[in-house]
Amino acid sequence: MATVAMVQAGGASAVPSTPLELITSATPITQGVLVLLAVLSLISWTIMFAKSIELRRVRSAGARFMREFERAHSVSDVARIAAKSRGTPFTRVFERAQLFLTETAPTLLPTTEGKPRLSAAQVEALRQVLDSQSDAERDALSQFVPTLGTIGSVSPLIGLLGTVLGIISSFLGIARGGSGNIGAVAPGVAEALTATALALAVAIPAVFAYNIFATRLNQIDGELEGLGSELVALLVREGRI
Repeated sequence: MATVAMVQAGGASAVPSTPLELITSATPITQGVLVLLAVLSLISWTIMFAKSIELRRVRSAGARFMREFERAHSVSDVARIAAKSRGTPFTRVFERAQLFLTETAPTLLPTTEGKPRLSAAQVEALRQVLDSQSDAERDALSQFVPTLGTIGSVSPLIGLLGTVLGIISSFLGIARGGSGNIGAVAPGVAEALTATALALAVAIPAVFAYNIFATRLNQIDGELEGLGSELVALLVREGRI
């Protein structure tokens, strides 16, 4: 009886009982998949932290700029406001429009106040310049965000591949050993399923973050479009259109 107990104890100790033991005792193929998933997780969390800080700063600076913009009475007032907070997408959009206005000579006769006016073609060109700069700012802000979507969609497939390869390896080992009881099958299946579990742990946060960042980018894009409309309205109030 003592001998049987010792054998059972020895067999029990050989069976992995924790996730860490499953990983350390896994086959090289499964370990390779787990390492790849760990790298993807590191990349995705780095992007999430960096983008979260960047978009928070942009939205805060944009809200502050738009509040001051609404109190401005002329383009020169807005220029002074933009000079105090340069380097944000909102100020860059305004600076691009200001450059266009500086380089474009009005083609219509002055109004009764003596101010030259832009033609309809020039106003349309100004709108295109604003849209182009807004699109460029959105593209810059969205850098690396598609990577999160790729990681979120590819990670489960990589985990599934690791699981399938692990199960195949497990069954081949059972066939070579000639043992088909549940005690021989279970460790190999559990080892293979760790790849799927880790893949889901990588994919779920990445998908959540991708959707959140996409929503924030759409909001910033709408605010940049609103800035362009407000600028055109300000030019109308000044009599320059």
